[in-house]
Amino acid sequence: MAGMHFFNPAPLMKLVEIVAGLDTDATTLRRLDALARHWGKQPVQCRSTPGFIVNRVARPFYAETLRALEEQIADVATLDAAMRDAGGFAMGPLQLTDLIGQDVNFAVTQSVFQAFFHDDRFRPSLLQQERVSAGHLGRKSGRGFYRYDDESLNPAARYAEPVGAASLPRVTLHGDWTSLPELAALLQENAGAVKQPGQTSPFATVDEVTFMLTNGKTASQMAQQLGTPVVLFDLSANYRRAPTLVLACASQNRPQDSAKVIHLLQTLGKRVIELPDYPGLLVMRTVAMLVNEALDVVNKGVASAADTDNAMLFGVNYPRGPLAWGAALGWSQILTTLENLHRCYLEPRYRPMPLLRHRATQYAALPSGEHR
Repeated sequence: MAGMHFFNPAPLMKLVEIVAGLDTDATTLRRLDALARHWGKQPVQCRSTPGFIVNRVARPFYAETLRALEEQIADVATLDAAMRDAGGFAMGPLQLTDLIGQDVNFAVTQSVFQAFFHDDRFRPSLLQQERVSAGHLGRKSGRGFYRYDDESLNPAARYAEPVGAASLPRVTLHGDWTSLPELAALLQENAGAVKQPGQTSPFATVDEVTFMLTNGKTASQMAQQLGTPVVLFDLSANYRRAPTLVLACASQNRPQDSAKVIHLLQTLGKRVIELPDYPGLLVMRTVAMLVNEALDVVNKGVASAADTDNAMLFGVNYPRGPLAWGAALGWSQILTTLENLHRCYLEPRYRPMPLLRHRATQYAALPSGEHR
């Protein structure tokens, strides 16, 4: 016996998860794979475990934005804009849950949470449960996180006001920018950034302000650690194409310190979302969690690395497969982000998976071959 899990709307969505049970033979799987390809689908193979691939790996995509909303980091439109327009995802998580149906999305999360014996990394959101209980189910009920009965009541995403300055600051790129090539190129081409290559993690100085990718610590923690003003930027699938970038500024910064960086990015043609000083910002913490879960899928033999990435690309239209994204960023960046989030929250939700630690410390290859 084997299963074929289609994605709605089935005529349009290419992905089919071919699900193997304990006694499924290889011939059956090959036949189902061939049948799916004959139908023009993209098949991936996985073992029969809770959530299969997509509904398991995707839980953090919703959970981290729901947590940010619970913690009043920003309104729904701003959080969705950060994930969509900066992160590169096709839709913001709150928009997407409204489209799916809050009841459906909540039920899937609850099912996976229960099936994994209440593992904290799949814990449902009380905020989402509240909407389900109130009948605010999304588009189908006229109201969810957004209003569909009267869209004039929806908030607009909040962006930083334009900052005027007499001239551009001096920008220097330090360390190894291999993991952030688009941003490095943008700063060199449009801001005259000068490179000072090195072996450290990439960071820039904007005059005296340290400008760096979030690593799970707050900007204020980094300012205290470095002894300089600090502005952290969030992750993007492609810094060149993204219309928006997300920042957080240290509480120690003078207003002019943060304004320099905001002005710099605005001169690059970017809208800027300035979030409160939130650890891991939004896109980075979400992607780190997606990578962590995808690695656990591979490590537990639920699916191969290639099938895991393809499932997320074709099943939920992510801008990159989580494992490809993790490899491009560097496994140590993902590990450091999760370790710092774990220290901040003291919750098992952010515990790094064994294969992530292995990849970050040993640079070992992912398990190869068939994983069923």
